[in-house]
Parts: sequence; structure tokens; C-alpha cells
Amino acid sequence: MTELEKGPQGRRRGRGARERILTASQQLFREQGISHTGMDQLCAVAQVSKRTAYQHFSTKDELITEYLRRFDPEVMPGVFDNTELTPRERLLAAFDVPTGPDDVTPLCPYIAASVEISDQQHPARRQAHDYKLAIAARLTETAREAGATNPEELGEQLALLLDGAAARTRVLNADAFRTAAAIAAVLIDAAIPR
Repeated sequence: MTELEKGPQGRRRGRGARERILTASQQLFREQGISHTGMDQLCAVAQVSKRTAYQHFSTKDELITEYLRRFDPEVMPGVFDNTELTPRERLLAAFDVPTGPDDVTPLCPYIAASVEISDQQHPARRQAHDYKLAIAARLTETAREAGATNPEELGEQLALLLDGAAARTRVLNADAFRTAAAIAAVLIDAAIPR
């Protein structure tokens, strides 16, 4: 980067500022939470001035909403759109969340935002609400493809199991997704007639 591309105090100017802000929000909101991330810190990580940040996002609330909107806009396409897997395998693949001793899965960003933002009418809360409904709908659709006798019930059970595994993994700093996958297999096998 040339000196002309840097702004005051060595900060990068203009180009790509919006993406840098969103990338910084993804990192900081997931690592330390929305309420513990101040705009000063976010701007420092994104290498933008506060003025530039507010030119792209008029409020922090607007940034939070965009962060959630862009987090998983296609609702787990690598799982639900994977035509190489059978519907049953896709249902189980939803629980294949990589974790390890040094790679603790952060709390689901949609759950985290709902916990941190008390205003039920906040756009980020509505985004989280819509995403959770979309996950359940994709699970239900896949359960229907798999031949479940009550795909709506199975979809809701699996959605609840996913959220529980995410919360338990975060709170206990341990991988609960393997156990959740084993429970999911039992639920799926009970719901799909042979």
C-alpha cells in the first residue's frame, strides 16, 4: 500500500472500507459480543475513521443488522444444497460443526444478538427470528424429502437440538455437536418409516 492510500494516522482510505468494517464486526462481535465491542475498537480493527464508519452505517444498530444479514444469507447451503448427500445425510450434516481444543465454536450469532438486544422490534432481533425460522424450514423440507411421517415436528426438533448444541458447546467449552448428532440420528430414524 502506498502512502497516498493511507489516511490520517496511517489508516487505509476509501476503497473497501465497508467490507473492512463488516469483517471487523464479524471478528469482534463473535469474539467478545456486540455490547462489548465499541465503535472506536471496531474502527481501529477495520482501519477506518469513525466518520467513514458512520458514512457506511448510520448507527451501530444498522451495522449489527447487516452483520447478521450477511452471516449466512443462504441458510447453510453447504448442507442443504449438497446433492451428493441423501436427505438423511443432509439432516445429520447440519450437526457437523468443526470444533477442537483450540477452535471453540462461538455462540450462534443469531442467539447472541437476541440475548444482547432486548428490544423485540430491533431489526437485528427480527433478522435473528427470521433466520431461526429459515433453519427450521430447511430442516423440515429436508425431513419431508427423507420421508418423515411428521416433517414439521422433526424439523423443529432438529432446530432445537442445533441451538442447544451451540449454546452447550459455548458454555462448557466442549463439543456438544457430536452428542447432538447421535440424538438427531435416533430422532431421524424414528421419524422415517423403513
